[in-house]
Amino acid sequence: MRAVVTVTGKDKKGIIAKVSAFLSERGANIEDISQTILGEYFAMIMIVDISTINKELSLLASECKELGKQIGMSIYMQHEDVFNAMHNV
Repeated sequence: MRAVVTVTGKDKKGIIAKVSAFLSERGANIEDISQTILGEYFAMIMIVDISTINKELSLLASECKELGKQIGMSIYMQHEDVFNAMHNV
């Protein structure tokens, strides 16, 4: 099972390190990542394998959102199928 993680907000040091460490500690594997800086804003999207995680996706998504609050970013995690459905309207 895969999920899409998006991270946006004002650029600052350590964003990728904090998010990737957070996911790694929970057993997720980042399969693909793209990030860019647009002026003073940071944007990142990741495809993450979460098949070995032993918790509900909704709980992991809530934890991601909480991490975002802690580091001053917006972080959203969605199941890959939901993400694809939303973008194929």
